[in-house]
Amino acid sequence: MISPENIKKRLDLYVSEALEITRSSAQILIETGCVTVNGKTEAKNYRLRENDEIVIDEPEPKEISLAPENIPLNIVYEDNDIIVINKPSGMVVHPANGNESGTLVNALLYHCKDSLSGINGVIRPGIVHRIDKDTSGLLVVAKNDEAHVFLSSLLKDHGIKRVYHAIITGHFKENSGTVNAPIARHPIDRKKMAVVKGGKEAITHYEVICEYPSFTHAKMVLETGRTHQIRVHMSHIGHPIIGDTVYGGGKTNFEKANSSLLDGQILHAKVLSFPHPKTKEIMTFECELPDNFKKLIEKLEKI
Repeated sequence: MISPENIKKRLDLYVSEALEITRSSAQILIETGCVTVNGKTEAKNYRLRENDEIVIDEPEPKEISLAPENIPLNIVYEDNDIIVINKPSGMVVHPANGNESGTLVNALLYHCKDSLSGINGVIRPGIVHRIDKDTSGLLVVAKNDEAHVFLSSLLKDHGIKRVYHAIITGHFKENSGTVNAPIARHPIDRKKMAVVKGGKEAITHYEVICEYPSFTHAKMVLETGRTHQIRVHMSHIGHPIIGDTVYGGGKTNFEKANSSLLDGQILHAKVLSFPHPKTKEIMTFECELPDNFKKLIEKLEKI
């Protein structure tokens, strides 16, 4: 039986929230007869009533087979325990339905062969942390289970320093500050994250590097690592990252005029620092800003 707060809610919204899937995915389940209300199918816009009994027969997820692929990797560092990669924008970290090849994991399987940790299962071998598809920059991959356990523990205890650079719209009120706002799935659009009361703690520190008319090149340091954290926090305080159409970017004349340099958000994981899993020596890696990021800065300097 449905709970009182769900009375009059649309069926597709109820299913998307119950399964934590997108609204469109929920509608497909409804339209293909996988959802019944009181033993019969209903339209996606059916409004739930008191005492309705909803049954969701979710199909088995499609099995994804992983194949090593000879995809060039920008390897910043590698030894027997870890490999540090400078990931380009546009590359997905690990396979999922809709992105079953061309991922960082496919490339790692080719390069490392059997030398990747297995703690995260078949689909995410070696993956300790992720960066978004359209975010570029540094991430560390574990090549054995001992290294994976150590790095995962560091990540949980905020022991891995991650510094990002971004170009945001507008100017901050202060040259440095902190956004402390909890993040969870967006209550309506399940593909997005949002600042939500009762969500998981999320803390981002920011610092101005350079201001331009209507834009700012800023540095962000993650204290926590929630999905889309920097993007959500910048949007939440009214300064979306340029190119980030998901979270409010992409609307300015500058972005429209330079669309050829924008393929998603201008966000780069520039610095990564952590103790080595075996030697415990602090290792710090830094990579250059990608070409499109630098070209955008050159254009902003001429405004």
